[in-house]
This record gives sequence, structure tokens and C-alpha cells, in this order.
Amino acid sequence: MNIQLTAVFRKVPEGFIAFVEELPGANTQGETLAEARMNLEEAVALVLEANRALAEEDLLGTDFIREPFALVA
Repeated sequence: MNIQLTAVFRKVPEGFIAFVEELPGANTQGETLAEARMNLEEAVALVLEANRALAEEDLLGTDFIREPFALVA
């Protein structure tokens, strides 16, 4: 699967803040650009994991279909 997202890094006096435009909640910071990039990868993984857990909790006891979904840009 190939999904392209947009990472934004803003220089601030403390280092960098970072977020993914298309994924609300995926934001972080770092003292260096490299640290901000690494932290952003972790933030994205955590947001996706949390969203899946919330969806699974919401679906408990319901009749639903789960299938792979690929987004090709």
C-alpha cells in the first residue's frame, strides 16, 4: 500500500514542531529536525493504533464487515 501524507515541520526557538496535515492528532516536537521526524513517525503510529482501538470498542456486539482498504494516489 502506498499512501502519501504531508509532514509539516515548523522551526521554533525550542527546535521544531511537526504534524501531519491529513491526520489530526499526529503532532509532536523535537530539539532537532531529525528528532522531530523520528517523533512524528511514532506519533502517526500511535494515532492509528488508538483510532483502531476506539473503532474496535465501538463495534463490540455489532454486526460488521472488516476488509483491507488500499488507497492508491
